[in-house]
Amino acid sequence: MPITLELHNEPLPMAAPFRIAGHVFTAMPATVVTLRDGAHVGRGEAAGVYYNDDHPDTMLATLEALRPRIEAGLDRDTLRALLPAGGARNALDAALWELESQRTGVPVWKLAGLDGVRPLLTTFTVGADDPAVMAGHAAAYTQARALKLKLTGEPELDAARVRAVRARCPEAWIGVDANQGYSADRLPSLLAVLVEAGVSLLEQPCARGREDELDGIEREVPFAADESILDLAELEARHRHFDVVNIKLDKCGGLTEGLLMAKRARELGKRVMVGNMCGTSLAAAPAFVLGQCCDVVDLDGPIFLARDRSPSVRYEDGHVFCGDEVWGPKAAP
Repeated sequence: MPITLELHNEPLPMAAPFRIAGHVFTAMPATVVTLRDGAHVGRGEAAGVYYNDDHPDTMLATLEALRPRIEAGLDRDTLRALLPAGGARNALDAALWELESQRTGVPVWKLAGLDGVRPLLTTFTVGADDPAVMAGHAAAYTQARALKLKLTGEPELDAARVRAVRARCPEAWIGVDANQGYSADRLPSLLAVLVEAGVSLLEQPCARGREDELDGIEREVPFAADESILDLAELEARHRHFDVVNIKLDKCGGLTEGLLMAKRARELGKRVMVGNMCGTSLAAAPAFVLGQCCDVVDLDGPIFLARDRSPSVRYEDGHVFCGDEVWGPKAAP
């Protein structure tokens, strides 16, 4: 039976403004792909990569231009060769995974070669703000066992933020995300504070493209690559500067590439992290599958939206879980 392609963009307003280094988000617009084959449906959602000029409007246009090819049928390997890494490929890749899952009645995690899925300990993110405000927000995550703090590249203020949160949450695992905010000369002072506060991870300390500035800096806290490593090719080129690779499906172009990246990162001796943008549970679902292979999980995106999809991923006791009713053989969109 021929495949029918449906495309649309959704605004996805956030429950409250969310601040990181250089940006304040009030919404996380996304492109949604739906593939229909009789009673079988495959869906995918992607927000794209804002710092790479990868936005829902262009993603929608990219996919619309490929409508004849998509509706004629293509597999995920063909898709990897057809489109570059980014949101358009991610949304379509996710739809192809779910469509195959519905056609075969096999969960996506099993199609991906996993033996099963388990709830994953996830970080809960605290947006950049006044130190006391951040400490209050961190403490308000009453179920959280792990926190991720957004920094802005202001050493004294960031130090106060880290210390304030640690004082309020003495037992929590804490990672921080600089979102490209630091230059090499300012980084050592931040690292000293992170060590003092027992921080376990520093994500994306430097600007994308300036990774060589990290040479010679002792990584007293493990460095994680986010913006610096988008896909499998960039993993090969830039892994030496980092201890952890944060795989986001919007960056790498989908679960298909993400699984390849996780395998290769392990071979290179790196730890693996999975993250996502502030998308709905439909975006978090394929990342949850990838998360089964990861050391660090940051899948709290849906909680920042004004409204999520139903059924949705579940958060309990600091963990996230995604059932087959959300995305897979039992989903009923």
